[in-house]
Amino acid sequence: MSPYIAEIVGTAILMLLGNGVVANVLLKDSKGNGGGWITITWGWGIAVFTAVYVVGQYSGAHINPAVTLGLAFGGLFDWVQVPFYIGAQILGAAIGSLLVWLAYKDHFAKEENADLILASHSTAPAIRKYPSNVMTEAIGTLMLVFGVFYLASPGFIDANGEFLETIVIDGAEVGFGLGSLSALPVGLLVLGIGLSLGGPTGYAINPARDLGPRIMHAILPIPGKRDSDWAYSWVPIVGPVIGAALAAGLFLIL
Repeated sequence: MSPYIAEIVGTAILMLLGNGVVANVLLKDSKGNGGGWITITWGWGIAVFTAVYVVGQYSGAHINPAVTLGLAFGGLFDWVQVPFYIGAQILGAAIGSLLVWLAYKDHFAKEENADLILASHSTAPAIRKYPSNVMTEAIGTLMLVFGVFYLASPGFIDANGEFLETIVIDGAEVGFGLGSLSALPVGLLVLGIGLSLGGPTGYAINPARDLGPRIMHAILPIPGKRDSDWAYSWVPIVGPVIGAALAAGLFLIL
């Protein structure tokens, strides 16, 4: 699987399971209706874990333009690949959102609250104050990308102060990572961010996660939907980019 296809697949999985849990909790007559914030945050954590587990070996499973930019800012990713990764992530997010609509099509059709229909696609602030909303998204993304810098390269510091990712035991090179299960800490990190920092803005912390589904909300034939709130759409883009840059700077300083 090419890394770009992997990013499309991974981000589609992320959105299918992530926005899927939102639709399950919010939409009328769904069996999960009223499941609450804890259900949503756990669903997103599992969505990240699953997406990273499936495609991590092929693309590094960025599945988030903020992660791609943060790694590039930190010198750990080739800038030439950045626009291709971001394009793949936005496309994958749109595909995942389409699949959620298909799965919950009858529930979207019955839902009378247009705000809940939009919320099952993209994020919105609890209190609309753009400077505060940008700051919240930047802080959440700072925590995400800063964590990824360390979670992505497990190892230890030896007696000489050198960082080691592998050692040789009985003539064989042994790594310190968890293999594909290294996806688990990232999923738990996203769970923690949602539980702790998700209240003000719904913790997009991922421009593709918000933009791709917002586009799908605008073009899908959903009865009774409202406008797609494009006035807010820049916040889940600018905030995460700022947070990614700050995380890379902090990582380089430390």
